This record gives sequence, structure tokens and C-alpha cells, in this order.
Amino acid sequence: MKNNLNNMMGLDLYLSSLNEEEYNNATANITPSAHQNINIKSWGIQDLFNDDTLFEDIKKIQTLTNDFNWENNINLILKNNTYESLVITNTDKKILWVNGGFKKMTGYEPTFAIGKSPTFLQGEKTTQVSRDRIRKKLLKNKPFKEVIVNYKKDKSTYSCELKIFPLYTNNETTHFLALEKEVG
Repeated sequence: MKNNLNNMMGLDLYLSSLNEEEYNNATANITPSAHQNINIKSWGIQDLFNDDTLFEDIKKIQTLTNDFNWENNINLILKNNTYESLVITNTDKKILWVNGGFKKMTGYEPTFAIGKSPTFLQGEKTTQVSRDRIRKKLLKNKPFKEVIVNYKKDKSTYSCELKIFPLYTNNETTHFLALEKEVG
């Protein structure tokens, strides 16, 4: 049973990364069998999938990957890291996209964040030292982790762990992917 569940979850992740034509071709020959139907909600497994938005996130990121020709293995980045929120910025540090987890974590609608710098989440308790460290690490174009004090829409503070990955095309950084989660 465990192997069947792992295989189905792996297949789901793979299928969710395909474009519509590839998905239709791949699923044309798949027929579910009655003994493989599993109610994952009864096991609480759905909580691992960020309220059923994981697949939506993967599809959107795959679309952006195709649009910008990113060479990173983003699926591996997502698989190997935990996060509540995903944020993609351009090299001018303007937000291009956030996932639904961003609203849950910050209280801000994704449409509000688009086009803004993530610094709109900072405030009085955000130290200049942490801002400077992030700025210097971004300039190195290498993945890094940092914790910063941010502010939610309701003005409450939270410690935000950032794992930032440069996204590149032809070995040149074009965007950044931030995996964020509330810590401490």
C-alpha cells in the first residue's frame, strides 16, 4: 500500500508539471483500478499539500519556467525544502508572482504584492543588518538562507525564514525564487 501511495504521489507530481498537451497525451492511457482508490483525506495527508494548492503552484511555476527558459531544477528545489509561501521576483526585486500561501502567511492578497518589492513587508523591527545581509547575498547570485522580521497586513510581526534561489537562463540570473516560512 505504501509503495502504491508513493507511486501515485510521484505520478501526480510528474503529471502536474506537464503542459496541457503533454498531460492529455500522458493520461490517455492511464486507467485507475478499483483497488488503488485511496482516500488520502482520511489519513490527513492532504495537509502536506498546502490545502491542495501544491499542484496549482507547480503548474504556474512550470509555466513561468517555460516562459523564461529557466535552467534550474525547480521541482527538486521544492521537493527538498519546506515552505509556506513562494515568491518570484525579477532582478529589480519586483514581485512577479506569489502563491496562495503568501496570503495565508502575510494576510496580503497576491494581487496586492505583484509589482512591489518584498520590502513592503518590512518595518521598524526589521534590522538594517538583516537587510544588508540579504542584499549582499543576492548580489552573489548563489542560493542562501536568512531570517528576517517581517510585518503582516494586520501589522503584527513574524520571523520569516527565506531560502532564496537565483533562477537563471544561459547561466545568467534573471529572477529569484524565495521559499518562505514563519519560524520561531
